Amino acid sequence: MKAIRYHRYGSPDQLQMQEIPIPVPKDDEVLVKVHAASINSWDWDLLLGKPFLVRLIGGLRKPRCPVLGADVAGTVEAVGKNVRDFRPGDEVFGDIAESGFGGFAEYVVAKGKLLARKSPAMSFAQAAALPQAGLLALQGLRHFGPVQPGQRILLNGAGGGVGTLALQYAKSIGAEVTCVDLASKFDMLRGLGADHCIDYTVADYTRTGQQYDKVLDVIAHRSVADYKRALRPGGTFSMIGGSMGWLLFQMMVLSKLISAGSGRKLGIMGYRPNREDLDLLSHLFETGQLQAVIDREYPLAETADAFRYFGTGKVKGKIVIAVS
Repeated sequence: MKAIRYHRYGSPDQLQMQEIPIPVPKDDEVLVKVHAASINSWDWDLLLGKPFLVRLIGGLRKPRCPVLGADVAGTVEAVGKNVRDFRPGDEVFGDIAESGFGGFAEYVVAKGKLLARKSPAMSFAQAAALPQAGLLALQGLRHFGPVQPGQRILLNGAGGGVGTLALQYAKSIGAEVTCVDLASKFDMLRGLGADHCIDYTVADYTRTGQQYDKVLDVIAHRSVADYKRALRPGGTFSMIGGSMGWLLFQMMVLSKLISAGSGRKLGIMGYRPNREDLDLLSHLFETGQLQAVIDREYPLAETADAFRYFGTGKVKGKIVIAVS
């Protein structure tokens, strides 16, 4: 089969198409013929090997998983003897990072528990754009309690995969949503229902004087004190991604001290891939409450170019790799 591989950390120039054997599923695994995959920030970090902490997952000196790609959508080709939920021919999608990535290839194996049936209403490209970003959006907004109608919510990094889905989910519940990103993404965000937009190159959302019930930050890098200032009493701040150094330490050590007295809560969201949330994404898609925002599609052979575009930071929603 054809696969996009890399053997050392670096730029997208490291990504090369190669012929490798089709993997064989273990007893609890499913072999999927991949129709589409999508790029996530995890793929980008593992390609670069930066920040250094990602190498604890991806391999200290060289990549442990030579084929990137966590989000996949495709057709089941074979199942292990212990898999009861799927059979050949089923159309599935999911985040397979826990199975070692591998989505930028014609076939991939994944644990059956990481997959769900793809809705017939979705194209394979749409399905591939949803898993990791969608689960992070759902779980991030439910961190510290579910979204309530009328709540004021701020999404930092709103124009990417997680942000565009979190925006739609929050609006479907009746929240008032402020989006922070580049001004070039404002028209797209307003089209998805954003009530307010802030250009991060012009204003710091923690210093506007506005306070929010929930802040979901995809690219957190400010101090804990800054985030406290942006929260109403009883408000919550959830970090999905961003600084892996000093801020991470502050979140672990200082968040409880800051919460004392004000009821404000700050923390790092724990991510848990699961079929129940994938099924919820399908339901929201089928009922028109959620759409997959796809900026561009690239064929498998042009995966390196797709990563180069991802690295510009100008992507609106997701980049999809059309595999077959």
